[in-house]
Amino acid sequence: MWNRHHKFERHSLWLVIGILVVVSIGGLVEISPLFYLESTIEKVKGVRPYTPLEQAGRDIYVREGCYVCHSQMIRPLRDEVERYGHYSLAAESMYDHPFQWGSKRTGPDLARVGEKYSDGWHVDHLTDPRSVVPESNMPPYAFLAAKDLDYRAIEAKLTALQRVGVPYSAAQIENAKLDLEAQTDPFAGATSDLRKRYGAKSRSGTSTAIPSGSPRWMR
Repeated sequence: MWNRHHKFERHSLWLVIGILVVVSIGGLVEISPLFYLESTIEKVKGVRPYTPLEQAGRDIYVREGCYVCHSQMIRPLRDEVERYGHYSLAAESMYDHPFQWGSKRTGPDLARVGEKYSDGWHVDHLTDPRSVVPESNMPPYAFLAAKDLDYRAIEAKLTALQRVGVPYSAAQIENAKLDLEAQTDPFAGATSDLRKRYGAKSRSGTSTAIPSGSPRWMR
């Protein structure tokens, strides 16, 4: 039987039929579990939708094309886990529209970098990358510090995300501007309702709309 492959080599029609059969079998093996699994995303404790400020920061990340050089996916390989931290989980990006795992890594992976360095280091790095990493070829983003964040449409942004499945509540959308302002105020954390709406780990006192990159469930 195995020495009769010359039929497929000499007749293109048989070759096409054979390819279709093999691809169909492989596709059924991959697709059929989706019909009886309730979810393909393993739930992770602590994962929540982005706060308005975090969402605004993520929009800047997407706008500036950071994913072109940086991935947000740590692959389950020993060298990557030892260098970057725990490998990425699908649940970490379940509220990302669109998700920004990326496929090319010119710079380091950003999935855990938010907790690797201090806030001051990140500010210096974004302002002048070569001041902290001399060999970096990353362009400076000092202009972001001098540019006010325009968040007039933040309620509409959360509403749009709610319509595609992000579980924002009516109270979260209604208070989006207040929550964003509270998260930028270092003195508002204990008195605002931000933590009531987004959990105790939603940090206040953020001085910039650039997201730290670390997943919320690890903070």
